Amino acid sequence: MNDDLAALSARIDRTNELLQRMLAEVAKTPSTHAIFVDAGYLYAAAGRLVAGTEDRRAFDLDTEGLIEALIDRARTIFADSRLLRVYWYDGARRRIHTAEQQSIAELPDVKVRLGNLNANNQQKGVDSLIRSDLESLARHRAISDAALLGGDEDLVSAVEAAQGYGARVHLWGIEAAEGRNQAEPLLWEVDSQRTFDLDFFKPYVSRRAAPVYEATATRPTREDVRFVGAQIAAKWLAARGRDSLVELLPGHPYLPGSVDQDLLVEAESILQYSLRGQADLRRTLRDGFWEHLQTLY
Repeated sequence: MNDDLAALSARIDRTNELLQRMLAEVAKTPSTHAIFVDAGYLYAAAGRLVAGTEDRRAFDLDTEGLIEALIDRARTIFADSRLLRVYWYDGARRRIHTAEQQSIAELPDVKVRLGNLNANNQQKGVDSLIRSDLESLARHRAISDAALLGGDEDLVSAVEAAQGYGARVHLWGIEAAEGRNQAEPLLWEVDSQRTFDLDFFKPYVSRRAAPVYEATATRPTREDVRFVGAQIAAKWLAARGRDSLVELLPGHPYLPGSVDQDLLVEAESILQYSLRGQADLRRTLRDGFWEHLQTLY
């Protein structure tokens, strides 16, 4: 009986010793954090705050400088932690990198993940990518903390998934000129909140100068404008494909605001003539755009 108790006591001692070694190893292992950036939210909120517009074409964003600033801020907040990487989520036609997205992907410690863009320039699939990465990294204990720069309510499930595996999720936001630019349910779910102000983003956002066309330029004919509309439609269709056209057709004769703005800017560049305030020519431009699409489908 005494021998059995002695053997049991020895096994308990060995188990305790192993547990102490494991705890010591865990204590020596540094915490790891990652930064998750919803680029759609970033461009819209930072553009509105600094440049007064959410239109990406109206301002330049120094993404390399901003990413480095976010990494530095995380280094301060998570002082005893190491960076895994920065995840940059954005949309692209057919999930093909733009030149800007390619340059971001080439930065050290940055992973670009692309959702799709529909005909209205709306991101599709980005939230599910964020959830998938957050959940996977938390499940495999690859991160202990996640800094999430975003504001969409659809991110709540991503936060809950990561927290379910023990990771802490810290929501980063951008100061709103008016009201709030992050969903309340998202604010309720995260472990902490932090807002970056105008001074933080000012060095990285600069408004582009609007193109200036000669006031004496000859007013184009309706035929010229209609032809340019058809020309842009052909280019638009080649870049976006039939699926985007299917999304566009139900709105005929109207164009989504983003598509209409793209059409206007590109037409002005080709014509070297401002169509602002030229309601008749803008209608002709749209007619040319639609007529080309409708001859094909």
